[in-house]
Amino acid sequence: MSEENSPEQQQIAPDVPINILTQYVRDLSFENPNAPQSIIGGGGQPDMDLNIGMDARKIPEEDSDSLYEVVINLKATAKRGEDVVFMVELQYGATVEISQIPQENHHPVLLIEIPRLVFPYVRQIVSDTTVRGGFPPLLLNPVDFQALYMERFKDEIEAAQKTAVN
Repeated sequence: MSEENSPEQQQIAPDVPINILTQYVRDLSFENPNAPQSIIGGGGQPDMDLNIGMDARKIPEEDSDSLYEVVINLKATAKRGEDVVFMVELQYGATVEISQIPQENHHPVLLIEIPRLVFPYVRQIVSDTTVRGGFPPLLLNPVDFQALYMERFKDEIEAAQKTAVN
């Protein structure tokens, strides 16, 4: 026997201010320039160089002024001495709609919160790619996107704070 919910028991889900509409690999490159020596040769753990950046742009849409594309740009290079063991480059994108958030707050949401939400997928793609290239998985540590944002836009943030005080 099933119970029916009365209208009082049914709740309408609140609107979510951030809606990730799509996620996709925009560009993926894996280079293994010294194979098979880089795979079978010893030499210990390679040195890793990791660079991560974020970009966001508004997507022009007739009926929406809150549609954006956010792209995480990642480049990981493993080296032993001067020899490149492998290199992974990934551009991972997300199409996002933002509502109920003031326009002046969109920028930090796009470059902090969205990367934080999609980074687990970036991490998995990089790990899978290095395994398919013949190496152990490259397991990326969590990234503090807020610290990256603060570092990248430090001058603009300080200028805005000075303007607000005056």
